[in-house]
Amino acid sequence: MTSADSTLPTRTLGVTSPLTVSALGLGCMGMSEFYGTSDEGDAIATIQRALELGVTLLDTADMYGPFTNERLVGRAIADRRDQVVLATKFGNEREEDGTRLGINGRPEYVRRAADASLQRLGVDHIDLYYQHRVDKTVPIEDTVGAMAELVEAGKVRHLGLSEASAATIRRANAVHPITALQTEYSLFTRDIEDEILPTLRELGIGLVPYSPLGRGLLTGAITDADSLDPGDSRRTAYFPRFGAEAIEANLALVEAVRTIAERHGATPGQLALAWVLAQGEDIAPIPGTRRVRYLEENVAAASLVLTEQDLADIAAAVPRDAVVGERYGDLSSIDQ
Repeated sequence: MTSADSTLPTRTLGVTSPLTVSALGLGCMGMSEFYGTSDEGDAIATIQRALELGVTLLDTADMYGPFTNERLVGRAIADRRDQVVLATKFGNEREEDGTRLGINGRPEYVRRAADASLQRLGVDHIDLYYQHRVDKTVPIEDTVGAMAELVEAGKVRHLGLSEASAATIRRANAVHPITALQTEYSLFTRDIEDEILPTLRELGIGLVPYSPLGRGLLTGAITDADSLDPGDSRRTAYFPRFGAEAIEANLALVEAVRTIAERHGATPGQLALAWVLAQGEDIAPIPGTRRVRYLEENVAAASLVLTEQDLADIAAAVPRDAVVGERYGDLSSIDQ
């Protein structure tokens, strides 16, 4: 089950402001930054192959690169805009040289950031516009109010939040319907199950999990920290699960996933994605990759049907709190 030759089913994010997307999207971040070196030709080929396979949801952000990832995605979809549900994000403010200026949710910045993203992407509207991180110095009502103005102006179709707490989600949704929350969710990161996921379902908001493969750990392709490129950010203290004290224990969990996956002729990554998909029809994960072969492997996971016994075996193999290390070394930017 390592390739894909059929189109994907769709899912609907949001109830009040519904958006139909492919069951699996494509996270484009790693095509420009963070996970080692990348080749633009390979990246564009991967995006275009994704569209051929029925992937409609493409996810980028202004801060990836910075700015270069939106331009890359824009070039890749220039002659096929009607095939794409285009999602991008604002709020992690950076300069052209990469300098980080902090989190910005001020209304005037929201408007400016949206116009800049539209220009870089080469489109006249953004299908799903997220606040990338919550600015704790600006009332969420002010930020979402400015985002709602973009909808009224026709520049944006649907609104989203990323890494927002349940309380923030409620306040935001009272200003304008929120279609989706993007946050980390995988077999290795399940804390949203306590309060955030029930809140989303109460309010009729979809979930778009990023890093559904545990930043690559759950693919089974990473054997130790040295298997990552020297410039890969996962080798830094910002990602403790890849550190010397954690990675051996975490890879043992991956081997337990592999054992279950082999019953289906699947890879550990495919089983991990199928597990996320099995958590609800209101969930559309966005695994990221730069390469066509990994994309095809991911897409094939959508046809993997897990039984109740499979789900019970996965729960036993990977208890919710079994992973070693926090998901980030610094959680100060996360709205909690």
